[in-house]
Amino acid sequence: MLSGKTIVLGVTGGIAAYKAASLCSKLVQKGADVHVIMTSSAKQFITEMTLQVLSKNAVFSDTFDERDPAVVNHIRLADAADLVLIAPATANMIAKMAHGLADDMLSTTLLATMAPVMVAPAMNVHMYGHPAVQENMKALEQRGVMMIEPGEGLLACGYVGKGRMEEPESIVNVVERYFAGTEQAAKPGLLQGKKVVVTSGGTIERIDPVRYITNDSSGKMGFAIAEAAREMGATVHLIHGHTDALPPAGIDAEAVQSADDMYQAVLKHWQDCDLVIKAAAVADYRPAETASSKIKKKGDTMTLELVKTVDILEQLGKSKTNQFLIGFAAETHNVEAFAKDKLVRKNCDLIVANDVTAEGAGFRSDTNIVQVYDAEGLVEQMPVMSKDEVARRLLTIAAVRMNGAGN
Repeated sequence: MLSGKTIVLGVTGGIAAYKAASLCSKLVQKGADVHVIMTSSAKQFITEMTLQVLSKNAVFSDTFDERDPAVVNHIRLADAADLVLIAPATANMIAKMAHGLADDMLSTTLLATMAPVMVAPAMNVHMYGHPAVQENMKALEQRGVMMIEPGEGLLACGYVGKGRMEEPESIVNVVERYFAGTEQAAKPGLLQGKKVVVTSGGTIERIDPVRYITNDSSGKMGFAIAEAAREMGATVHLIHGHTDALPPAGIDAEAVQSADDMYQAVLKHWQDCDLVIKAAAVADYRPAETASSKIKKKGDTMTLELVKTVDILEQLGKSKTNQFLIGFAAETHNVEAFAKDKLVRKNCDLIVANDVTAEGAGFRSDTNIVQVYDAEGLVEQMPVMSKDEVARRLLTIAAVRMNGAGN
């Protein structure tokens, strides 16, 4: 998958720089043409010669060390890259990237490149959790930079927590999945012959004939998924609740109202479908009783008793056999923890999580910022992009796994 790909590997000054040697070697073994740029601090931990031998290319660290008068090296590398990978990425380099600083070879190249950028942070647990660092990373993600989250464990400083650079093998897997997704997303027919059921929008739980409980879901994400699935060759059945727009033309669509309505609609197609994507925002509770006529105003307060609705995703997870099941987790905090918990509890194959409070993500927006998890952890972190592109990338991941090409 990496054969013929040019990867610029940026190495910054943290103890995890020693892992760059293994990472460089593994990328080269996979067929990548690796060009290393080191910061001056990185050279305190690992030598240029080590990375030069492993990459079989000259290593750069000085913007003004122009060895060929016919080219400007930081522009040449910026233009040649299919991917720029910063591993390890210190808090300092992340701050430079977030604020557009260019005071060394690596940061200058980053400003000049139009290639996708992937970052593997590595630092002390308290540094990683500092609001400034978190804000800088969020700013980069919103610009399209892909983050490879650090692992948890014993750090070189003696602390235990999150901040350890992800292992080289895992980073290589992320890079391979990225290129696999990029190349296969454009291929028609990835879901040829598959029956796909997509749920979308918000459900409505009636209080009386004129009032109801619902949520802010627009249906746009589910609609984008349904359309992308059709483009990939699938037979698509779309089940939608309340939405802000009309469903895509030419797709078999079924309008429902309540959580129970949606559950019954899904069950009609469950046994003979291949893939179910539960993008709908289903109400967790409904009124215990629905009044047959308008409830008239009386008194200063009103008590409304609510009872749980059917948990559609959980019920599907319990009964699935060969179906591939994808759930969504719209959260406002602790996104990763809640998403992983939901994945396990509801027996999903993949869970798509997002922070609906983030700018450019969530309800009613035309863009989204999501993380896709499986039972082993993060599969892909998608920066801010159109919901159409999120849909294509998500379905590519699902199609590859359903077709047995990866897991």
